Amino acid sequence: MKWKESIKPPPLDVREKPEPQSCFANETIVLLPDEKTDKCLVDCLAITLKDSARNGRLFKALRIFSLIQSHALASSAYPVFVVDSLSSLLLSCANLELLPQGKQLHAQAITWGLHKSQALVPKLVSFYTTFGFIDEAQYIAAESNILHPLPWNVLISSYVSEGRYNEAIFAYKEMGQKRVIPDRFTYPSVLKACAEQSNLEFGREVHELINATSSLKHDLFVQNALVSMYGKCGDLETARSIFEEIPDKDEVSWNSIISVYASRGMWDQAFELFESMRVADMKLNIITWNTIAGGCLRTGNFVGALKLMRQMRTGGVRLDHVAVIIGLGACSRIRELKSGKVIHGFAIRNASIEYDHVKNALITLYSRCGDLTHAYVVFRLVDGKNVITWNSIISGFAKRDMSEEAFSLFRELLLAKIEPNYVTLACILPICARVANLKHGREIHGYIATRAEFRGNLLLCNALIEMYSRTGRVLIARRIFDSMEKRDLVTYTSMISGYGSQGRGGIAVELFEEMIKYNIKPDDVAMVAILSACGRSRLVSQGRLFFEKMVSAYCITPGLEHFACMVDLYGRAGLLKKAKEVILTMGYCPTEQMWAMLIGACRVHGNMEIGEWAAEKLLEVSKQRDR
Repeated sequence: MKWKESIKPPPLDVREKPEPQSCFANETIVLLPDEKTDKCLVDCLAITLKDSARNGRLFKALRIFSLIQSHALASSAYPVFVVDSLSSLLLSCANLELLPQGKQLHAQAITWGLHKSQALVPKLVSFYTTFGFIDEAQYIAAESNILHPLPWNVLISSYVSEGRYNEAIFAYKEMGQKRVIPDRFTYPSVLKACAEQSNLEFGREVHELINATSSLKHDLFVQNALVSMYGKCGDLETARSIFEEIPDKDEVSWNSIISVYASRGMWDQAFELFESMRVADMKLNIITWNTIAGGCLRTGNFVGALKLMRQMRTGGVRLDHVAVIIGLGACSRIRELKSGKVIHGFAIRNASIEYDHVKNALITLYSRCGDLTHAYVVFRLVDGKNVITWNSIISGFAKRDMSEEAFSLFRELLLAKIEPNYVTLACILPICARVANLKHGREIHGYIATRAEFRGNLLLCNALIEMYSRTGRVLIARRIFDSMEKRDLVTYTSMISGYGSQGRGGIAVELFEEMIKYNIKPDDVAMVAILSACGRSRLVSQGRLFFEKMVSAYCITPGLEHFACMVDLYGRAGLLKKAKEVILTMGYCPTEQMWAMLIGACRVHGNMEIGEWAAEKLLEVSKQRDR
């Protein structure tokens, strides 16, 4: 053992002392000639030692300890005084992080045969666990043979804190073998070890032992640990049952059961319990607030998340950096820039701005809200930029079609030796399509192909299909499409759009029907893609059928874009009266583009009457716009 090798009884090296000397040597202290060494004097010295040790004056405490040794020798209570003093000194060494001095005290205790004392063993175990020497602490506990659970509680708790759950459970079993009876402080640590390993079987064994101890069956501390253990192990029914049976629930009880449901994504139950907790007038801590606000964010209730944030502030709850990130996330999703700036100001005042995660959230907020100036300023303030930081700013410029700035930042990322992830590449690829910069797009495609971690990534495959489709390389896009094991709505929409733009509406229709066959429900964007494809290929009957199915089969309310596609479909096919009928009955105010579309179709098909009528309407719209 490490401590055995280093434990020797040489003099202590105390930093407060100008010159090194033994702490156990006789001190030059003047005593009155008539002063007697009796119990009263030793008591006073022991009190003074404790006070000095408690206040960090270790050197003075050690001098007093030398006096206690010399004056307590004649007393029958000598071991008690010495053990008590050693306990205080060990605690002080732990608090002051003085490992060598503590080891020397341990060595002295061994020399005096006091190292297995019932009062000293817990202090020795606590001392060694403080410095991370848990194996040494285990040896001391195992060799002590005392029946008090305190040293074992300290040991098991330390194993759990270090993530050494198997050893924590082993220590608990060894404790039982030595006939040491666990108490209310033993079980929570053991149950946590079971929970972290999802060891439900052993957790249930521990639960049975708890039930066999009448004093623990209703112990709140233990019952809360049981709720948490069953919840983490997935037995939500038992966790809820134990929670309901707790007569006097505290904040920990409520937080434990709410966390159980939240960790499983069962937000309805978590929200319900949160409201019940408020009705019960329980004190809510920041963790509970953040859990529920984060749940609102995850379930798309962004307004609800911001409402909770306001309630936290008005209730005097000090927002931490997690709450700030949740609030900024909610603001960015609903483009609530004003509220986001308020939270930004609060983050500056409470120093949350120092966290890089907060700065990343701010970059995302400003980028999504179109305030790229502030987004760029915050980006430059981040010292340790990671890939998330770069993704936030690059996506902001990319979504605003600021391709030059986005490419510049991407090059800067590569020069900074940051490895781009799939999100980075998915942000850059659409820019290549929009600016028809296929050279860069192909380079990125090659980069993706050489990385095993990107193989089969749905987001990247969709981005590549969109890029090649938009730039007219439909065959390459189809090759990627056919190689994909999994496809989603975006995959099919991109391919349908690509074939439609090439005038190959028949293939686009086949892909749309294949998508429906695989139970992928179209959205409004997919409907625009298929209607546009039918229009360009003059597939009137198919286009009309898809338009009719929008409401009846797909529950999509036609928008202005869908009606524009129908005007284009009928116009290209020469069905100009049908096109005019669509415009008159659609329930939307026609745009200039729709009138221009109809005029172009009339010119192609030689319909002067409808063409002149459409031209007059176009002039009216133009005049209204210029007013």
